[in-house]
Amino acid sequence: MAIPIASTHVANIDTPRPKDVGVLAMEVYFPRRCISEAELEKFNGVSKGKYTIGLGQEYMALTDDREDINSFALNAVTGLLEKYSIDPKSIGRIDVGTETIIDKSKSVKTHLMDLFTDAGNFDIEGVDSKTACYGSTAALFNAINWIESTSWDGRNAIVVAGDIAVYAEGSARPAGGAGACAMLLGPNAPIVFEPIHGTYMSNTYDFYKPNLSSEYPEVDGPVSVVTYIAAFDEAYSRFREKTARQLNLCQINGHSNDLVDNVDKLDPKAAFSLQDVDYALFHSPYGKQVIKGHARMLFNDFRSAPNAPQFADIPNPQAFLAALQEESLSDKNIEKTFIAVSKISYAQKTDPAMACSKRLGNMYTGSLYGCLASLVSNVEPSQLRNTRVSMFAFGGGCAASFFTLRVKGDTTEIKEKMNLMHRFAAMKVVPCQEFIDALALRMKNHNAVSYTPEGSIDNIWPGAFYLASVDSKYRRKYAKAPLA
Repeated sequence: MAIPIASTHVANIDTPRPKDVGVLAMEVYFPRRCISEAELEKFNGVSKGKYTIGLGQEYMALTDDREDINSFALNAVTGLLEKYSIDPKSIGRIDVGTETIIDKSKSVKTHLMDLFTDAGNFDIEGVDSKTACYGSTAALFNAINWIESTSWDGRNAIVVAGDIAVYAEGSARPAGGAGACAMLLGPNAPIVFEPIHGTYMSNTYDFYKPNLSSEYPEVDGPVSVVTYIAAFDEAYSRFREKTARQLNLCQINGHSNDLVDNVDKLDPKAAFSLQDVDYALFHSPYGKQVIKGHARMLFNDFRSAPNAPQFADIPNPQAFLAALQEESLSDKNIEKTFIAVSKISYAQKTDPAMACSKRLGNMYTGSLYGCLASLVSNVEPSQLRNTRVSMFAFGGGCAASFFTLRVKGDTTEIKEKMNLMHRFAAMKVVPCQEFIDALALRMKNHNAVSYTPEGSIDNIWPGAFYLASVDSKYRRKYAKAPLA
């Protein structure tokens, strides 16, 4: 099936407005190597299950100084262009979301322009968006808004989301990972984004990177967990309130609605629930946090409609209804109860989207969109079609949005061309010492000048871009690994 390529003619007032804007194609790039979290438990001498159960992680992708965010993005976009035979001239915007910063001024997007030079396409809008793991969602919204605006020139957009997540030695290090996702956006897409966003922004110090001489972040683990949950509550509440207002407008204007019959009698927060989506995707710093996020969604639904049939077996419901909002954020009894209640729902609606997280670990800005790629890869296209999917984006610091999409078309081509699960199986599962050595190389050569990376090119996928050198003026040169 051919990818619909938008017109390259300049838009004008007579041009029909684009409809069904969303994902036309996807590609995921990731390193060739990973380690087993179960083996890392043994290697670090910690109790069995500390990472695999406590964090909910299975594997973690790793790379050394031969790869950086530029090479990640080059590989993701190259794969997208080549696998789907996309005409480089058909691209009018590229937005990159990343927090892996290797230059305080020069954007990753400028490096991607090398891929469009031969086609003579230098008229491509968009640059980078940075705010922890949320930058990719800001990039996505920017690209969608461009296509839906009067500035749109009829061409498609690409959104790139990716990072190399590394931590200093300590409890956070097993929650690292790496990967990048590239998405082709345009009208008449099989995966269509819906317009309502519930967003929450605040000033927090749960996760940040103030030390520009190091890749490692400052992380306050307990605060980070609470911030994630608090941001979810607020973004979800705003989404539900906006949804209720929209339903009321539909009713006032005489439009029929499939969701409710008496919107005016509803608690605004009860206008939408987990019951209204077939799949629920969450930003995944590690698997256990997603389990908590899914449970929290159900808890919010319970507070809005405690008499709903799915909550008939909640023990001592009045205690949960009486809990103060702020206290509930760290209430372990609430957390455990709703994790247990949501176990079946999680297996049906969220776990099918966790393949990237389980194999690659934390992709930071790429995490949520790796979940979308995983969902497309793990669910049969005939089953995925005509489903609705919720998305929760979160970045420390903090920024969060809750939004939805609908799968209106056939996702067979996307699934087949990504070939995600087969490619995961081809990764090398290496000894944990290689992980330690790779991080040492990255730390040693971070911000280095006039140097050639020391990592082996054998650890790069055949045909993939890698960092070849950095000259005396910090200019980075990239090469491609041999195909053989």
